[in-house]
Amino acid sequence: MAPHPLPFPALFVSHGSPMLALQPGPAGEFMRRLGPALEAGFGRPRVILALSPHNRTPEPTLLTAMRHPAIHDFKGFPEALYRLRYEPPGAPALADVLAAALAAQGLQVARREAGGLDHGVWSVLRFAWPDADRPVLPLSLPDQATPAMLRALGAALAPSLAEHGVLLLASGSLTHNLRLLFGPQGWLPQDAPEQAGTRAFRDWVQARVAAGDEAGLLDYRQLAPAAREQHPTDEHWLPFYLAMGAGGLHEAARLHAGVDHGALAMDSYAFGPGAAALAQALR
Repeated sequence: MAPHPLPFPALFVSHGSPMLALQPGPAGEFMRRLGPALEAGFGRPRVILALSPHNRTPEPTLLTAMRHPAIHDFKGFPEALYRLRYEPPGAPALADVLAAALAAQGLQVARREAGGLDHGVWSVLRFAWPDADRPVLPLSLPDQATPAMLRALGAALAPSLAEHGVLLLASGSLTHNLRLLFGPQGWLPQDAPEQAGTRAFRDWVQARVAAGDEAGLLDYRQLAPAAREQHPTDEHWLPFYLAMGAGGLHEAARLHAGVDHGALAMDSYAFGPGAAALAQALR
C-alpha cells in the first residue's frame, strides 16, 4: 500500500441535537467546510474511523459490514428527519488490521458483522462528505469507558491510523445537559444567549488544551467549572479523549466554537500534526 501523504489530525466534533441535520446553523456550516479543508491539506482519507456515544457496547467493538445505512435512533422529531438517508461503504479489512495492532499492545477490541451509523456519525458526515463515498468503520463506546481508558485506546490506535491513511472522527458534545435547553415555553431558541456554566466549561477546556494540560483534562470531573451541571452523565464528552489520545496535545486547536439553545456547546477540536493549519484553513 502506498504511503498516505500526511497523517490526519484526530477530530472531536460536537454533533448536538438530531435536528442538526435539518437546522445546521453555524455548526453545520463548519462541517460543510471541514471535509474539503481536510482533503485539501491532507489528502483523501482511505477510511473514517468513527466513534459516537450513541453506539454503546460492553467492550469496544468494530462494526464490519460492507455498508452502513443511517440509523434514525431517536423519537419525536419531524418526519423529514426520518426520511434522510446516508449509506457509505464499510471497511471490514481495516477492522482486522486495527484489531491485530491493538492485540499486539495487549488491548482487545471485538469485531461484529453488523452495520449502521447512529445519528452522532451520519449527521456530521452528511455535511462533511455529502456523497457518502468515503468508507466508514464504526467503533463503539464501551459502557465502562473512562477518560484515561479512551486516551490510552487513542494512543494505541495512532500508529495504525497514520500508516493506513485513516481519519479518526470522535463525535460527541462539548456540553450535554438537555434539561438546560428548555424554558417555560419549551426548547430555547437556537440562538438563545449562552448560559454562564456552559461558557465557563467551554473556556476551561480551551485553556487546558492550549496549555497542554493532559492531567487536568483527564480529571475534568473534579477540576472543570460546572462539570456536573454540563455533563450529568459523561458519554457525550468521552469521545474527546479518544481524539486527544490519538493526536496528543503537543499540537491541538479548536476548529469551531459555538452554542445552540444557550447550553449545547458545539465546539470541535483537532489533535496532532496539522491541527493548527486545519484551524487556520477553516477560519
